[in-house]
Amino acid sequence: MNINNDYDIIVIGAGHAGCEAALAAARMGFSTAMFTMNIDTIGQMSCNPAIGGLAKSHLVKEIDALGGEMAKITDKAGIQFKILNRSKGPAVWATRVQADRALYRKFMREAVEAQDGLDIRQESVEEILVQKGHVTGIKTTAAVYRAKILIIATGTFLKGLVHIGPESCPSGRAGEPPSINLSESLGNLGLKIGRLKTGTPPRIVKNTIDFSVMEIQGGDMPPPAMSLFTKEIRNPQLPCFITYTNEGTHKTIVDNLKYSPLYSGKITGTGPRYCPSIEDKVVKFKDKLRHQVFLEPEGIDSDEYYANGISTSLPYEVQIKLVQSIRGLENAVISKPGYAIEYDFVFPTQLKPSLESKLIQGLFLAGQINGTSGYEEAAAQGLVAGINAALKLKNRDPFVLGRHEAYIGVLIDDLVTKGTKEPYRMFTSRAEYRLLLRQDNADLRLMEKGYNLGLIDKRHLNALLKKKSAIASELKRIRHTRIKPKIINPVLKEVGGSPIKEDTTLYQLLKRPEVKYINIAKASPPGNGLSQEVINQVEIQTKYKGYVKRQAELAEKFKKIEEKIIPAGFIYRGINGLSKEIVEKLEEVRPLNLGQAGRIPGVTPAAISLLMIAVARQGRK
Repeated sequence: MNINNDYDIIVIGAGHAGCEAALAAARMGFSTAMFTMNIDTIGQMSCNPAIGGLAKSHLVKEIDALGGEMAKITDKAGIQFKILNRSKGPAVWATRVQADRALYRKFMREAVEAQDGLDIRQESVEEILVQKGHVTGIKTTAAVYRAKILIIATGTFLKGLVHIGPESCPSGRAGEPPSINLSESLGNLGLKIGRLKTGTPPRIVKNTIDFSVMEIQGGDMPPPAMSLFTKEIRNPQLPCFITYTNEGTHKTIVDNLKYSPLYSGKITGTGPRYCPSIEDKVVKFKDKLRHQVFLEPEGIDSDEYYANGISTSLPYEVQIKLVQSIRGLENAVISKPGYAIEYDFVFPTQLKPSLESKLIQGLFLAGQINGTSGYEEAAAQGLVAGINAALKLKNRDPFVLGRHEAYIGVLIDDLVTKGTKEPYRMFTSRAEYRLLLRQDNADLRLMEKGYNLGLIDKRHLNALLKKKSAIASELKRIRHTRIKPKIINPVLKEVGGSPIKEDTTLYQLLKRPEVKYINIAKASPPGNGLSQEVINQVEIQTKYKGYVKRQAELAEKFKKIEEKIIPAGFIYRGINGLSKEIVEKLEEVRPLNLGQAGRIPGVTPAAISLLMIAVARQGRK
């Protein structure tokens, strides 16, 4: 424990963004303090007890490949592992893990407490201290702490306000105090603040649920680990269950809409479009006769189930009626009611791609404070903020991932370039190069970068290089190995493939949709045994080579545009042909290059052509 009040880096918040930021900063060699209002809620899963899912697992695996913590903790706390979208292409395969809420919190706390150079302090931060446009520290209710860099990762705590029916109370999460003064401090520094809303469903007592009338949803066996570094999943695996709302449920909701703070006008914040409350679903999708309710266990020893799909802020007595109208929940007892929460956020176009404020030197923001929704999006930002805080102190260039390199790059570029007015959630459709950015190749794409940052050790780098070599060797072997019809035709017959009439390479055979690597290996095995990871890569890279090549070529063109740098302090006013509106957008975002400028909403291709000429002219001068 640092006995002084001086640190290199201070992190405010100990959720998913705060933990990743603090761990990265400390691991890169800087004295770091993480401030939280409650040490017992470090790594708290405030919403559903799950990590990953569509597009989100891509983020988690990228965090893992760069040396972050989320995937490792997920595997330690996981109680159900499942790969989604197996019937589709590998670009949209996604791992989803149900986690034991208490175990996740326990293991994350152990990780941060064990980290050298990282102190944890339970104090409420009241004010950000700034001198001459540069962060100098913070003021808490107890003391003043000095720091060169400050990372704010406060989640939903900035002026948090919880709503249950007509009742409202200031709260960062149900039962926890909000941060009022910190939000005002950010506003006083000149940052533009907005208001968002999210919510949770009720929790239901396990022994009051009739699971026998519900659809059971088991996980994959053996469980597919989230982390590259996990050797074994040790927890017992538990099922989830599916039931549905019905006409009675919907009538209860419609009859009581006047009591919903969402519809009474009491809530002013914008809610998540892609994860709406059950009130929103019933009102906006009137023709839909039922909505899925996914019952998720909160933990191995917990007697609570999370009712995913019926997020609500209706009064408690209405919630009881709503829940008990659902099949299998006729006798259900609610242990915790659902609620909506409003909170302040900072418009993320005020940030650089490093997540540092454009206004205040040394001030970084990460997580829901930037307008995102979800543990995974928060953790990804936290890791990047922690890395860039350390790099700034080392006087090195910031770590910025391109949209063609990682989902993390897509996430941050979307935030700082396009901004958001509603809780932002990651989807595979947001990534133009999603066939390049699969969850299965996160290590091949990013682990060497993690090593160069000092977050991946030499042993794991060597394992990666060995894996790359094995993939290349096997691809070379199957391209050059020809097989006779009499050997392979019986195998082709087994898988419903048409026979060959002359010698054919294993590579050509593996390109067929019906042929798996195991089929060609059966007829012509490799000299050395290969790991399943290597086999998967050989198969994917063979079957999707044409598609991958086309996307790689597009990514290369994109990279050339991204390399056309716009000088810092470039003057947009006075460029002939640029409208006042476009000039204002460019001045707000201050894009680093022409590629980023082209992604700003409202900036036209014609404007980019004019800008390109102006930048080139200034370069010649």
